[in-house]
Amino acid sequence: MDLENFVYPHILGGLYGQALGDAWAMAALFRPRQTWDHYGGWVDYFAEPPADHPIHGGLKAGQVTDDTQQAMALARVIIAKKGRLTVKSVVRAVLDWYDEIGGDTSSFVGPSTRKAVLALKAGQDPALTGLRGDTNGSAMRVSPVGLIHPGDPEAAVEDAIISCIPTHFTDVAVSGTCAVAAAIAEALTPNTTLETIIDTATWAADLGLKHGQPWLGASVSRKIDYAVHLATDLSLPEFERIQNLYDLIGSTLAVADSVPCAFGILAMANGDPVQAAIYATALSGDADTVGAIACAIAGAWHGIQAIPQEHIDALRQANPQYDFEETADSLFSVALHHLESAPPPAPVDLKSILGDD
Repeated sequence: MDLENFVYPHILGGLYGQALGDAWAMAALFRPRQTWDHYGGWVDYFAEPPADHPIHGGLKAGQVTDDTQQAMALARVIIAKKGRLTVKSVVRAVLDWYDEIGGDTSSFVGPSTRKAVLALKAGQDPALTGLRGDTNGSAMRVSPVGLIHPGDPEAAVEDAIISCIPTHFTDVAVSGTCAVAAAIAEALTPNTTLETIIDTATWAADLGLKHGQPWLGASVSRKIDYAVHLATDLSLPEFERIQNLYDLIGSTLAVADSVPCAFGILAMANGDPVQAAIYATALSGDADTVGAIACAIAGAWHGIQAIPQEHIDALRQANPQYDFEETADSLFSVALHHLESAPPPAPVDLKSILGDD
């Protein structure tokens, strides 16, 4: 197989997958039964959230949230720096996104991100501003890091660690972020399997746990394994499996809840991005983040052909500020450069990555 011809449609699938899962699941309510009752069953379309939704009220069907917004902002700086990710680049991406959306008054800026942004705006050292960030903000935006390292989960982990530093540099957040980035990098490998993608995620989660400020939190890798077990227990009906993920893993802002849930949803959908979006919506809670992560991996694995054209058209129409094809094309150029010339990844050197651009 020609790897170059393989990679582009899978990068595009990863970008559209992220947006698909985010926009589809943002209409979910806080608990599975609430969502089920409000929409009358499975949500198999882009739905508009109720006007009184405490977080996403006012958004229209198909609109993305901060998950995709931050991922696209991170993609911009990755492209501008030709794939060289630095802490200063990540800071720029996060601050630009925050200002673009009017973050001071936005209802869906995460707590760790908001705290870090305010500290950064006050002039604090970005090496210190993320030392208490333990939610899922860095994991939900990391997909472009995986997309520029096709077939190289080790390199994806190296950049994922850097991407965490300004906002989410606790060991548990780094663990979850590395799991997502490595899974996407592995998903861009021809002939890989869903089992291998998930195994790569658990390996990366354990590796990421060795970095960042030691912090309280459950094992991301063990919870991924448990979430996949719960989600694929075929002795139970689908909705009961969804409820088990919600009750026993947790669809919350905590990275050690939402990232494992995303892998459970991915496994339950057998890697199909649209089915993953439907399941993530039913899961409820922080469903948009779970959906964004699960569907980014699914889209990267199956490629853009797995997402129906009607859904692509709906995402374009609802989010005209983003050119997903142009972004994918630029990320593809970076990925090709890495495929052609990337040396073996070196150990993480914080002095180096905290330096000037």
